[in-house]
Amino acid sequence: MSQSIIPRAAVRGRASGVIFLAFFGTLWAGIGIRGLHGWRFLWHSILSLLIGVVVLIGGVELIIKSKRLSNEMGEGDSNRWKRKNMWFGINFGLEGLLIGVASAICRSTNHLDLFVPIIALIVGVHFYPLAHLFQVKIYYFSGSLLCLLSAITLFTLPVRVTWENNQIMVWWITVGFGSALILWGTCVTVWQVGNKLLNSAGNRAKEAEESFRF
Repeated sequence: MSQSIIPRAAVRGRASGVIFLAFFGTLWAGIGIRGLHGWRFLWHSILSLLIGVVVLIGGVELIIKSKRLSNEMGEGDSNRWKRKNMWFGINFGLEGLLIGVASAICRSTNHLDLFVPIIALIVGVHFYPLAHLFQVKIYYFSGSLLCLLSAITLFTLPVRVTWENNQIMVWWITVGFGSALILWGTCVTVWQVGNKLLNSAGNRAKEAEESFRF
C-alpha cells in the first residue's frame, strides 16, 4: 500500500470483517439462546438481533464511505490483495471442514455436548492466520479469548443444570453468549480501525489539496 494513498480495498477489507463478525456473533448468541431452552427466549432474541443489526450497519457504513477513496492500486498492491483474499478463502474453507469433521465425530461417538466448545476452539484458532494475513492485531486477542473460553467451559463448568424447573445447557449458554460478546467487541474495534483509515485518507486528501494550491 502506498504511503500517500489508502486504497478502497483496505477499508472494504475492514468493512467485510465487521460484517462477518456481526453475522457470526449473532449466530453465537443464537446458540446461547437455544441453551436456555425457552427461558425468556423472546427478550434475549430481540436484544441479540438488535446488537447484530447495529454492528452490521457499521460495516455497511464503512463500505458506503469507502466509495470516495481511490480504487487505483499498483500492480504489487493488487496482487497482494488477491493473495490475501485467496488465503482468506482457504482459511475459511478449512475452518468449515474442521467444524464438519468435529460434528461427525461428536455424533458418531454420542458426545454432542462437546460440539459447541469445540467449534469455539476451532474458530479461535482460525483467527491467528487472519491476524497475520490482514495485520489486524485484535484478532490475536480475540482468538485467544475464544480458545480460553472453550477450555474454561470444558474443564470447569457442568454441561447442564436445572433452574426454575428448566434444564438449561450451561456449555451452550457460556460459549454461545461469551463468543458473541467477543466477536461483537472485535467488530467494534475493527469498525473503529476502518473509520481511522477513512479519516486518515481525508486528512491526506486535504493536505494534498493545500499543497497544490501553494
